[in-house]
Amino acid sequence: MVMHALELLKKEIPLEGEQVCIPQDVITGLVLVDIINGFCTIGAGNLAPREPNNQILQMIDESVKLSRVFCDKKWPILAFLDTHQPGKLEHPYPSHCVAGSHESNLVPALQWLEKEPNVTIRRKDCYDGYIGSIEEDGSNVFVDWVKNNNIQMLLVAGVCTDICVLDFVCSTLSARNRGFLTPLKDVVVYSSGCATFDFPTTVATEAKDALTHPQEIMHHMGLYMAKGRGAKIAKDVSFGH
Repeated sequence: MVMHALELLKKEIPLEGEQVCIPQDVITGLVLVDIINGFCTIGAGNLAPREPNNQILQMIDESVKLSRVFCDKKWPILAFLDTHQPGKLEHPYPSHCVAGSHESNLVPALQWLEKEPNVTIRRKDCYDGYIGSIEEDGSNVFVDWVKNNNIQMLLVAGVCTDICVLDFVCSTLSARNRGFLTPLKDVVVYSSGCATFDFPTTVATEAKDALTHPQEIMHHMGLYMAKGRGAKIAKDVSFGH
């Protein structure tokens, strides 16, 4: 049933990714969204996968590959980590990624990033990394990161495709369009570097206030909505010399 719905969806709202080659002379920043234990490591929390998930595993592998390239080139990386204070929930989701817990840390395959000089870590307490980067004095860590590094292109990977990744991309594109993120021009979402969670109808009907969330369908929708806002969707990423 889900595969039939996915095939129908892709027929009605097709999405063509593109081959994206990042030129050596275009300053590019990599944004990693919430690739943390609480969303990606089996059994790590209320919103973590319960069993191995191919889409999530692929997302981690691709994110590691991109991170290695960016660190080798000494290009800027910004990693958002979903981190919440105890007792502050995000309806309709249960408690997750509490500050100081294992859940809110990078997955083991990416923990080495914490020691890299070109990497900025930003803990956020909401879906949207752009909003989650606002400080009490009104400054914005993400905006400053873009401007201080003269970033012209963003490459985005992470979870969830249709929630935190999409919210961040939409806000970033709106800010770019308003001229708040000069010199940023392009926002690229890497489809294989993104993932979302699977919560089928059979499970959702047994949980209070839960919404059905078929993984492949919602991943497609997240990418489609991002493209509709003006992002480029990359099916493959390469680097120019």
